[in-house]
Amino acid sequence: MLRQISEDVRVNLKDRLREVRDIIRQSRHDGTGDASVLREATSHLPPFPGKGIEDLLSHAASAVDEALSIAESFVPHERPIKVDGTTVKGLGTYFPAGDEERQLSAERLFRRDMYYLTKAVLAGLKIDNARIHEAGFAAVHAAMRKRNGDLLAALTAPGAGLREIASTCSALLVECLNQRPVRFGDTPPDVAAMGDRAVDISCLAPVVLACGLATTGRDGAPEPDMLEIAILAADIRRDRIVQACCKASPADELTSVFATLLAHLP
Repeated sequence: MLRQISEDVRVNLKDRLREVRDIIRQSRHDGTGDASVLREATSHLPPFPGKGIEDLLSHAASAVDEALSIAESFVPHERPIKVDGTTVKGLGTYFPAGDEERQLSAERLFRRDMYYLTKAVLAGLKIDNARIHEAGFAAVHAAMRKRNGDLLAALTAPGAGLREIASTCSALLVECLNQRPVRFGDTPPDVAAMGDRAVDISCLAPVVLACGLATTGRDGAPEPDMLEIAILAADIRRDRIVQACCKASPADELTSVFATLLAHLP
C-alpha cells in the first residue's frame, strides 16, 4: 500500500513539473514561446514598477529552461529512443496476470508508452498546447483492472482471438475517455470543430487501436509504421467511433468497430 502511494505521488509530481516546464518554455525571450503565457502566469501578482520587467522575466525563463535542459542530459530517462509503431506493446504486456510487483511494472510501462504514443498522435494532429497527464493513464490502468478483469482474463485464456482483443480495446478506449488523460487548451479551428468528445477520440483511439494491432501479432515484431496505420485507420472511422461512444453501451458498439479494423489492417 505504501509503495503504491509513493508511486502515485511520483507520477503526480512528474505531471506538475511538466506543466511548470511548459510555462517556462513558452515564456522564453527568444521568440520560441508565447508571451501571453507569462502574462497569465503572473497576472495574480501586483504590478511591477518600471518598464521592461516582462522582458527581464522572459530572459530569466530562458535561463531556467536552459539550466533544466542541461540537468536533464545528466539524468537517465526511460523515454523511448524513437516513438513509432515499435513503441507500443500488446495488451497482455500492459495487463498481465501476476503478483503486485509485476502489476506495478506493467502499470509503469503502460503509462510511459501511452504518454509518448499520445504525444506522437498530438504532433500528427498539430495540437501543440495539449497536456498529457501520466496520472490519468495510471487511473485508466487501475480502472481496467478493477472493472474489466473478466475481459483481461479472457484475453489471456486459451483460444482467445480477435473478438477478445477487440472487446479489451473497446473497454480501454471507454476508460480513457472517462479519465481524460489529455487536456486541451486552444485547439486549431479544424480540430475544435469536431467537438470535445471527438477531439479526445481522435487522440486516444489511434493509441488503443495500435495496442490491439500489437496484440494480434500476426507478423511477429511490431513494425515502425504500425502507429501511422492506426492513426489513419482511426481517422477514417472516426465518425463511426464517435457514434459508438454515444450509445448506451459504448463498449459493445466499439467492439464491432475494433473487430472490423483489426481483421483488415496489416
